[in-house]
Amino acid sequence: MPSPDRFFFEHYGLTEHSLASYLSEALSEGGDYADIYFEHTTTSSLLLDESLVKSAHEGVAAGCGVRVIAGEQTGYAYTDDLSPERVLKSAKTAARIASGPARVSTVGLSTVASPHDFYPMVAASRDPEFRLKLELVLRADPAARAYAPQISQVRVTYGDQSRHILLAGSDGKIMTDFQPLVRLSVYTIAESDGRKGTGASGGGGRVGLDYFVGQHGPEHFAREAARQAMIQLEAKEAPAGEMEVVLGPGWPGILLHEAVGHGLEADFNRKGISAFSGRQGESVASELCTVVDDGTLPGRRGSLNMDDEGEPTQKNILIEKGVLQGYLQDRLNAHWLRATRTGNGRRESYEHIPMPRMTNTYMLPGKDDPEEILRSVRHGLYATHFGGGQVDITSGKFVFSASEAYLIEDGRITAPVRGATLIGDGPSVLQRVTAVGHDLELDPGIGTCGKNGQSVPVGVGIPTVKISRLTVGGTIPRKMQNFM
Repeated sequence: MPSPDRFFFEHYGLTEHSLASYLSEALSEGGDYADIYFEHTTTSSLLLDESLVKSAHEGVAAGCGVRVIAGEQTGYAYTDDLSPERVLKSAKTAARIASGPARVSTVGLSTVASPHDFYPMVAASRDPEFRLKLELVLRADPAARAYAPQISQVRVTYGDQSRHILLAGSDGKIMTDFQPLVRLSVYTIAESDGRKGTGASGGGGRVGLDYFVGQHGPEHFAREAARQAMIQLEAKEAPAGEMEVVLGPGWPGILLHEAVGHGLEADFNRKGISAFSGRQGESVASELCTVVDDGTLPGRRGSLNMDDEGEPTQKNILIEKGVLQGYLQDRLNAHWLRATRTGNGRRESYEHIPMPRMTNTYMLPGKDDPEEILRSVRHGLYATHFGGGQVDITSGKFVFSASEAYLIEDGRITAPVRGATLIGDGPSVLQRVTAVGHDLELDPGIGTCGKNGQSVPVGVGIPTVKISRLTVGGTIPRKMQNFM
């Protein structure tokens, strides 16, 4: 296959001249800036359920979106037909949506080399045969069932995509990227004596199938999903009330992502509706907390060589030792806030307009020993995995379901519990952090973030963190629990 840099030029007959003509059309109604985003994505997916392959799909999608910015107006139009006539029509439509005084603009274009290569192990010419993907899901099923006889149901899903993008802007730049993505997930159900437990595990990233060799093999994820399901079979009902909570490393960073990260996206702060609006330079967390968003981590699910506006990704320090440093910016909001772009303009596909979004968001490690953190808790909850949750961006209030959690009694992890939910608000929780472990972990590569109807792949992470007081929702009031 041709190199990603030439993909659209060779497959769709694009030239720098044709791109310039599309952009000139986009600016013909008086826009201040225009860009055109081309995308070509191939996907494949497999579903195994009840030890049978229930579905297998391969697909191709292609299209382009045209954005025009005129003052505070933005016009956007897209098409899945890449013929010159349809692209020109989309450009004209976007121009009219954001219309100002008519003018004719000529755009000179030059191709800009990609500033990074954070997933070099995957090349466009190495798309493996479908049978290799099939082998992965077939290996996971027996591994999960072999973990324990109580495992009654196993569902395995595999999905990948290879995404070519090209972005041309009226600032004269042409940027291209090739973005691979894979994910394998295993879901299990264990049943015994009328009780049921569930477990889920998976992993992947901007990597190739060789990621699933060795420690990341399908058997690993299958056993982990089965382990979680078996833990749930023995779990007791969760206590309820305020108590100390310790978050385990890795995936519990999803709480940081939802309860804090979204509140640091520039659009919410420009509108003044975030709990963090107008608080740059203020203390918003314990001095133990430093939170970053980093799109430059090699191979990670949320990483990108450039964002969907052609801006190189970077490591952004959002909160440093408790003090708010800044927000995640895309082109539009950075302009209105007179801020610097941070490489966080993202979109789900060519059908969607870009907006500020997270990449890989995590808390930096501290100096505390994770074992000492647990030993310091007399009565509390240790949460190691989370399921679903809800967050109010305006207030930062959240409710999260802990899919795997344990009681901490006199500094020891004891009984697993089910039905535990964590209730609070992001700013208050960060202020109550009293210990941060040195054991930072990132999630295994399973995160997908939703915002305004768009979904994008992301990463999360956190070290072991102790929160001095947090409301735990359960089925039994804490005063009825025998902690003594």
